[in-house]
Amino acid sequence: MKKYLLTTLLFFAAISWTMAQQTNNKEELERERKDIQGELKEIQDVYNRVKGEKNQSLAQLNMLKRKISLQERYITSINKELKIIDDDMYLSNLEIYRLQKQLDTLKSQYARTVVYAYKNRSSFNYVNFIFSATSFNDAVRRISYLKSYRAYREKQVNTIHETQELIAKRQQQQLVRKQQKNDALKTQTKEREALADQRQEKDHIVSGLKSQEKDLQKQIAVKKKRDRDIQNAIAAIIRREIEAAKKEETARLASAKKAAEEEKARNASATPTPGKPAATSPSVAATAPAKKPESYLELNAKDIELGTDFGNSRGKLPWPVDNGFVSIPFGPYTIEGTKLRDDNPGLTIGTRSGAQVKAVFDGVVSAVHNYGDGAAIIIRHGKYYTSYSNLSGVNVSKGATVKRGQVIGRAGDSDDGSSGRIDFMLLIEAKNVNPAPWLRR
Repeated sequence: MKKYLLTTLLFFAAISWTMAQQTNNKEELERERKDIQGELKEIQDVYNRVKGEKNQSLAQLNMLKRKISLQERYITSINKELKIIDDDMYLSNLEIYRLQKQLDTLKSQYARTVVYAYKNRSSFNYVNFIFSATSFNDAVRRISYLKSYRAYREKQVNTIHETQELIAKRQQQQLVRKQQKNDALKTQTKEREALADQRQEKDHIVSGLKSQEKDLQKQIAVKKKRDRDIQNAIAAIIRREIEAAKKEETARLASAKKAAEEEKARNASATPTPGKPAATSPSVAATAPAKKPESYLELNAKDIELGTDFGNSRGKLPWPVDNGFVSIPFGPYTIEGTKLRDDNPGLTIGTRSGAQVKAVFDGVVSAVHNYGDGAAIIIRHGKYYTSYSNLSGVNVSKGATVKRGQVIGRAGDSDDGSSGRIDFMLLIEAKNVNPAPWLRR
């Protein structure tokens, strides 16, 4: 019996823990869906501005692909919610079944006490039960027993009512959950229809891009040349700055070594006090050569602080333009429906023509280049570099100190002239990295 009771208790404890976990999971799903809905609305607002264009564009395709990805995640979260609701209803049914069995047991026990009380309903029996006591103390105990018996019956009635109320409450919760399930199913159907429309629209854009393959090929060639020129310029800048830093460090170490040797010579010429060793000059320790730095671009305290702060800002950097969207992602990509492919060294960010371009972090302008069809600004943040190209105008000059969020230029036109665009690159020394995980979303 004890083993059965323990097993029952463990089973229902597990049910309670599972229901608590499901509540937490549901809250997480609601937060996730809220984030997805926010990003979907943001993309839709931008997409509405470009979808009426005569020619199909990569920006349209990539926005639709992102929308489809988010839509699929949204539907997946609805499916998870439906599973949680089903599991919750199953566990609630188990709980209702347990409470019903408990209620049947309580009613059965109460019925036995009622039958017993009915058979002994004569007040004479109660009086006789008290007066038949062998002593005064025995009579008091019998009176206490009768009071306890009455309280026990009242407790039985209260427990039955409480159990009935709990069952009614659980049944009402089941009705609410059924309504929640129906609402989730309706939402699921609606979102699946939206997903089907988006896929159909994407196929239409892919078909349009396929017919524009020659024009796209020219655009990719122009962008590839511009990217290569900018990367070469950045590489040259970094090489120069590393060489300058190396020369500065070499000169500093040579000066420190010379000072140490001169100090050593002075100490050797001095006559030490008998029985007392010559003291080491603090200036020798102070001028001891420092170990080789991890990066020659972080030799002074300001550069080290900038690089450290930038490195700690992963996922927190602001976008270089307001209301921007990724029209071409970082790395290798293929234009769907065509044989065209390329490798993007940064993020191509779509925006409106003439939109303000802002520095994503504090730094110093290393270079401002003009490529004929647009300008580029390169900013150094310790050992990190950011590049902003395809600008129609610039507001800063080489050597200027800029702050995070400061307007440094304006976005130029996209290659097809449909809207605005900037190319944003992030480098750690001379190594290109994907800027997307660094930007706040």
